[in-house]
Amino acid sequence: MNAIKDSVHGHVDVEGVARDLLDTEAVQRLRNIKQLSTVRLVYPSANHTRFEHSLGVYHLAGRALERLGVDGARAEAVRAAALLHDVGHGPYGHQTEAVIERRLGRHHDDVHDLLGDGELAAVLESHGLDTDAVADLVAGEGELGQLVSGELDVDRMDYLVRDAHHTGVPYGTIDHGRLLRSLALVDCDLALAEGNVPTAESVLVARALMNATVYRHHVSRIAGAMLERVCERLLDGTDLAPERFARMTDDELLAALRRHDGTADTAARLATRDLYKRAAWAEIDAVPDAVVGAGHERVRELEREIAAAADAPEREVLLDSPGEPSMPESSTRVVVNGDVRRLHEQSALVQGLRSAQRTQWRLGVYAPEERATAVGEAAVRVLGLDEGGAAIDLSNGAPR
Repeated sequence: MNAIKDSVHGHVDVEGVARDLLDTEAVQRLRNIKQLSTVRLVYPSANHTRFEHSLGVYHLAGRALERLGVDGARAEAVRAAALLHDVGHGPYGHQTEAVIERRLGRHHDDVHDLLGDGELAAVLESHGLDTDAVADLVAGEGELGQLVSGELDVDRMDYLVRDAHHTGVPYGTIDHGRLLRSLALVDCDLALAEGNVPTAESVLVARALMNATVYRHHVSRIAGAMLERVCERLLDGTDLAPERFARMTDDELLAALRRHDGTADTAARLATRDLYKRAAWAEIDAVPDAVVGAGHERVRELEREIAAAADAPEREVLLDSPGEPSMPESSTRVVVNGDVRRLHEQSALVQGLRSAQRTQWRLGVYAPEERATAVGEAAVRVLGLDEGGAAIDLSNGAPR
């Protein structure tokens, strides 16, 4: 058994299949993908990686399995899935996920191809594990798959605490020990045992506060929008295969962007934090429903229309519409008076948090500083924003 010292959980004991998986290329690659990608442009200490997060998820999965009384091959498969749950991520994690989905038609949780053959398959099979079964667990399938990817999974338990630790904010600090002790399997579903509605609510509160202060910080959103668009240009303007793109590390992607003439300028901006500014920043009630729910192609059309109206180059106008707010954690199963209920059916707090999500929601239109005023004014006209609720913002648009 090996013990690895972790900044959040202390010593993490690594044994069995996990010990052999650690040294595979796919898992070691995660050392070079930052957990919070562009958020580190806001919080300088947020330089932790998906490798250490994966170790944390593996550790918490082991504790949960002990609580649930699951052992043997079933437990070993879950521990493998917990360690491997992020191997499908592309460079910069979630910031390139939409590009990869459009090019390859798969989500980062779909790792059947990655586990189906090669080094990872050899390790899993050497421990008597079925690769498809492990991939299904990563995707959240089955009662134990919910532990890896579900409404209240060990992935969420680790990243909230870890991200709060490394950013220095207090909001994601949840009592994961209580959560683990409260887990139960009820009618083949993962649930929190009797008396734990406040335990489940604490996760929702932590997630809502982390969304507002960390995950959806406007500087990270601007950088993320710039990165997504420049990655599309890289794939369209070079012979880089989408499969290769999806397996890059953060540094490899930035280097590729710097080498290509059509993307070098944006790469330099991202590297030096010379970001676009907020040209328009609008609350959800000021935005037409068709814009809130606009798909990728429609967003690109609107960007072109705004650029034309502002007499600006197309690539210098970015529209960032997050879509309808959602809160999957509100579907967490909790036992109340002997019955299994969804948290939103039992908790008055959920409705308040949903309202807070709508209040915090913002549509963003971004452009270089010298074009921000013209682009903002054009965006109001093209998007049909309610000028009483749309902020044409330059002074507050500078990243901090």
